[in-house]
Order: sequence, then structure tokens, then C-alpha cells
Amino acid sequence: MITELGHFALILAFMVAIVQMVVPMIGAHKRLPGWMALAEPAANAQFALIAFSFGALMYAFVTSDFSVKLVVENSHSAKPMLYKVSGTWGNHEGSMLLWVMIVALFGAMATWFGGGLPPSLRARVLAVQSSIGVAFMAFILFTSNPFIRMDVAPFDGRDLNPLLQDPGLAFHPPFLYLGYVGLSMAFSFAVAALIEGRVDAAWGRWVRPWTLAAWMFLTLGNGLGSWWAYYELGWGGFWFWDPVENASFMPWLLAAALLHSAIVVEKRESLKSWTILLAILAFGFSLLGTFIVRSGLLTSVHAFASDPERGIFILMIMVTFTGGALVLFAMRAGTMEAKGVFSMVSRESGLVVNNVLLAVACFVVFFGTMWPLLAEMFFDRKLSVGPPFFNMAFTPFMVLLGIALPIGALLPWKRGKLGRAVWSLRYALGLALSLGLLVWAMQTERSALGPLGLMLGSWVVFGALVDIWSRTGRGALGGRVVRLMRLPRADWGRVVAHSGLGVTMFAVAGLTAWEQEDIRVVQLKEKFEVGEFSLTLDSVEQVRGPNYFSTLATVILEKDGRELARLTPEKRTYPVANMPTTEAAIDYRFLRDVYVVIGDEQVAGGWAMRTYIKPLTNWIWAGILLMSLGGALSLSDRRFRVGAGAGARKPQRKPQQVPAE
Repeated sequence: MITELGHFALILAFMVAIVQMVVPMIGAHKRLPGWMALAEPAANAQFALIAFSFGALMYAFVTSDFSVKLVVENSHSAKPMLYKVSGTWGNHEGSMLLWVMIVALFGAMATWFGGGLPPSLRARVLAVQSSIGVAFMAFILFTSNPFIRMDVAPFDGRDLNPLLQDPGLAFHPPFLYLGYVGLSMAFSFAVAALIEGRVDAAWGRWVRPWTLAAWMFLTLGNGLGSWWAYYELGWGGFWFWDPVENASFMPWLLAAALLHSAIVVEKRESLKSWTILLAILAFGFSLLGTFIVRSGLLTSVHAFASDPERGIFILMIMVTFTGGALVLFAMRAGTMEAKGVFSMVSRESGLVVNNVLLAVACFVVFFGTMWPLLAEMFFDRKLSVGPPFFNMAFTPFMVLLGIALPIGALLPWKRGKLGRAVWSLRYALGLALSLGLLVWAMQTERSALGPLGLMLGSWVVFGALVDIWSRTGRGALGGRVVRLMRLPRADWGRVVAHSGLGVTMFAVAGLTAWEQEDIRVVQLKEKFEVGEFSLTLDSVEQVRGPNYFSTLATVILEKDGRELARLTPEKRTYPVANMPTTEAAIDYRFLRDVYVVIGDEQVAGGWAMRTYIKPLTNWIWAGILLMSLGGALSLSDRRFRVGAGAGARKPQRKPQQVPAE
């Protein structure tokens, strides 16, 4: 009964969404207050209905209701409760229901926090947002219904994909969808502004919180996915440039560019056309990611489905929304005249450089991801584009971004002097060079990548610190410290986020340059050396888990004769899914990880083992968390809330400080 109620609630939400899509848009066009006001209760009702529908599906998974086809195909009674819950979105149909629920959530949030929006703009934003929900609810109801019943309920289910039975993958999709779908709000604001024919500073102020929230969740989602790939897949990498990884990374790059571009719209009423275009493209790439994951067009371990027919439906949605918005953009281009004028050396120019580097980097990733498909379609050639291409083509843009970031942050608005900004960073540059040279002197016969990465990363971090300190003005140290503590949260958020980027840059370079790898066959009780560590394969035993069988090894890790840890790598087999997985054992430390994987037993005796010494790996996750924390700090600044636009128009007795990036 609950399943049928969930299905009915989804149908009802679909009908409400159609009303929300049509009536407020007509009301805004004809200036009918009552019709425009309908958008708010409709958005709340739509979210409540979809949330109930999603809750009904989750209830079916939690209670192991094997009369529901989706539960049969993606669950099992012996599965731990966490994975019964996450199984709700660990499949195509359930994940799409989560997708559309988040669309409705953002629409409802626009009613909760959008009190400062003009009624006509709010009505149009909610109507456009609802149109996205209509498209995807139609996709679910007509092609991917999660509430289909079985004719005869089986005794048990077929289990969830074992790779998804992991805490990292339990939380990764919701965060990623909050980012993916969060960009739909920037898209809705862009389309609504194009329909109204007005893009001004207030629009820039309103769109920034939504973009910031989407970017923050995308950062967390990508970080969780990278962490899962690191410890779960057994190959020891944190990023493989897989098509689905790239599909979530491209919107992140464009969201970062959009976030910085909106600053120029808000402060100087410049770059209007570019900012609108970025908002359209960022959401367009989110739709592209949805298409890649679900069409089966590109092979990936992360893919949810491989159904070309459903892929065509999503492709039609992507073409309709992205193509329609671009046509509207072309028609309204003349209404987005830039007002602010700035020189070649200014904060605005620095942000333009930031945007160009991020956008070009995104299209490099896009080209590398889609080229194998295009080559097969048009040239009948099967090609593969792997990490070497992406590392060589993408890295230079990130290096240039790291070099330019501290300088651009210190330039004043409208007109500045490059020499003055660089001179302000002399101590940061000296410290960065000193650290790089110190590491260069300490290492012998190693790659220059590590020291150069340290210089670049520390340059970004120290530059961010100089930036925040420069905002305290001049005077006595005590007074400057007091002013430092009183700076807006957005200033601190920018510094923390930029510092996180610097930490991640250094960590990636250090890991790439200084990683050590050892692959061998090891006998029981045999001791072997990897780098400065000694490892002993102490035992191998067969154990049974809740829903799997495991080959569990015990490896003693020592250094200088002192035991550091007992590592337990596993090779699991899930009998219901008939699928093996590798569970790496990792000794996490501040400056390095020791990563051990057990393989198959060899015919001649012994066990295959892979061991990695991975320096600075944890710093990658720390940098990602710092970037996310920076986004959260900025988002908590009241000036960046949607409603702050109304207050900003009131006369102020005292000039406010310039909002930070």
C-alpha cells in the first residue's frame, strides 16, 4: 500500500509541477499577482509530495519488500541496514527519484529564502525550476518507474552492486546530486533574467549563494568519490580520469568560474553575457553528466545504467534545456550591456583570467572524455584517452591558475598596478621558493615535480594569507589583529577555500612525484622491504561476513624493528551478486600512507601482494575539506543569502566592506 501511495504522490507532484511551470510564468508576463503567488505553495507542495514518494521507496528497501521489482534487483535481506538505505539511490530509478527530489528541494528553498526577490523574477525562477522537474518526472514515470511490482515476489533479492556497499558510496551520490542539481538554480535564474531582459548587480547578488552552495556540494561529492576510489577499487589511485569522474568534474570547474564571474556582475555590472552563458553551460554539463552515467555510451565503473533508449530521453532533455536557453541567450544578448569599465590591470581582469583558465580546462576535459566516442562515430576508429593525455593537457592550466590567483586577489577594482600587487606578495613568494628549494636539497635523484608542486601550493596558501592580512589596513599590530577578527565570514571563506586549493595542488604533485610501488609474490611469514618499511605476511584465512566470503590477510608493518600496525587487506566474494571486490588495508599517517592489497593465491605457492608508499595522500582530502569549509563560511555570511538583496538596497550610514570572492 505504501508503495502505491509513493507512486501516486509522484504522479500528483508531476501534475503540481506542470501547474507551477505554466501559471506563474503567465502571471509574470501579464503582471497578475495572484498567478505569480501560486508559485510558492506549488513549490512547497511539489517538494513535500516527492519527499513522500522517495520516503515510500526507502521504506520498501529498509523493510526488504521483495514485491517491488527495484528492491529485488538491488537489495538482499542479509545486507547491512546502511546499504539497504543507500540502496534506495544505488540504482538508476532510485537515483533519478533522488535527483528530482533535490530539484524540488531547491525550488522550495527559493521560496523560503527568496523574500528579497522581485515577485516577477521569483515567479519566473520557480517556473523554470519546475520545468526541469517536469521533464525528469516524466522521464521517471514513463521510462524508469521505481514502484513497479513483481507478479510473484521472490524469497530474497539479488543484492546491491558490491562496489556500492561502502560508506563512501553511501554518501557520495547525495552530495554529488546536491551539487549537480544545485546548478539548476543558477540556470533558472539565468533563464528568468533573460526572459525579463534584465541582468544587474542585484541579479548577481541573488545568484551567487546558489552557485556557491552547488560548488561546495560538488567539491564534497567529488572528494568522497575520489576517496572511495582510492581505498575501495584496489589500484591505489585517487583519480583515474574516468568518463563519469570527468562528468562531475567539468561542472565543478564551470561552477567555480561562474562563482567568480558573478562577483564582477555584482560589483561592477560587467561580464553579464559571460556570466549568463556560464550559468547555462554549467547546468548543461550537469545534464551531460547525467546522460553519460545512464546512457551506457561510455563505459565506467561508476555508471548506473546502460540503456540507450533511456539515454536518448535524457539527451532530448539536455538538448531542449541547454539549446533552448542558448537560443534565448542569443535573442537577448543586446539587453546585457556592460556598465562597468575596467583597465587591463584590475580585479576584474584577474577574474577574467580565472574564468578563461577554468573554462578552457573544462573544455580540455570535455574533449578528452568525448573524443573516443566522436572518433568511433565519425572516423570508425576505436581510441582510448587515458591519464597521460589529461595530465599533460590539463595540468598547465591549473599551474597558471595557481600562479595568477594570489596576484588577482590583491588587485583593486577598476584600476590597479601589477607591480604593487606583486610587491605585496614578496614574502609569500620568498617563503614558497625557500620551501621548494629546501625540498629540492633534501631529495636525491628524484623528480622536480614535488618541489615545484610545493612552491606552487605554498604560493597559493601564502598569497591567500597576505590577501586577508592586507584587508586589515595599516596601523599597530594589535589594531590590525582586532580588525582581522572582525572581517566578514566571506573574506575568511575565500582565504580558506584558496588555501585548500593550494594544499591539494601540493599534495597531488607530491604524491605523483614521490610514490613508491612494489608488486611481488609473498610466502607466509616472509618479510620484505618497501622503502623504509618492513612488511611480513603473517597469516591468510578464510572468513565469512554478513553477505560475503573473504580471504583475509594479516600483514605486520614495521619500521626500524618497531611494529607500526597490523594491516588486514581482504579479497571478498559476494555470492548473491557473484562478484569479487578488493578491500585495501591502509595505515594512515600525517605525511604518508602505507597501502597493501592482497591478490590471488599462486599455483607455485604464496600470495600476490601489492604495496604502495603514498606520501601526502591525506593532504588531498584535507585540501578538499578546506575548500568545502571555505564555501560554507562564505555561504554563512548574511550578505550572501538570497534575501540580502533586499537589504542591500537600503541606504547605509556607514560604507560596507567589499564582499569577498
